Amino acid sequence: MTDIDASRASGPKELFMRYAPLAAALSLFVAVTASMGSAQDYRADPRAASLVSEGRAQLARGETQAAVDSFEAALTIDPAYTDVYIDLANAARAEGLQGKAIHFYREVLERDPGNLAAISGEGEALVEKGALTAARENLATLTSLCGETCEQTQTLAAAIDRGPVVLTAEAVQPGEGVSQN
Repeated sequence: MTDIDASRASGPKELFMRYAPLAAALSLFVAVTASMGSAQDYRADPRAASLVSEGRAQLARGETQAAVDSFEAALTIDPAYTDVYIDLANAARAEGLQGKAIHFYREVLERDPGNLAAISGEGEALVEKGALTAARENLATLTSLCGETCEQTQTLAAAIDRGPVVLTAEAVQPGEGVSQN
C-alpha cells in the first residue's frame, strides 16, 4: 500500500485526533478575543448613564446619600455598568466608610482586574484606613501596569506619602451643648 492509499485509509477518527488540538486552541483564542473586545466596547444604558451623571453632580455638591441613591438606581437599570461601583466607592469614602469603599473597588477589580481607577482608589482607601503595606502593593501593581508617570500612580504615591489622617483629642473640639470634663 502506498502513502496515498494509507492517507485515504485514515478515517475521521485520525483526522479528528490530528486537528482537534489546533481547533480547540483557535476556538479559545477567538473566545478570549471576543470577550475582551466586548468588555472594552461596553455602552451603558442611557438611563443608567443619566443617573450616574446626576449622582456625580450630587456627590460634587456634597449630597452623598442622594448620589448613592442615583448610583444604586443606575445599577438596577444596568447591572453590568461596572464603573458605577467606582462612583459608589467614592461616595463611601466621602462618608468616611473606607471599608465599604474597598468592597466596591474590589467588585470592579473582580470584573476588570486591570482597572487603574479601582486599583488607585482602593490604594487610597487603604491609606485612609492606615493599611500602608497593602497600599504600597497597589502602588507596585499600578507602576507595573502603567508606569511611574501615570496619573493614578502619582495620585496613589502622593496619598501614601501623606499617610493616614490621624485625629488627636486636641483636633476634635466639643460642639455647643457638650461640656468638657
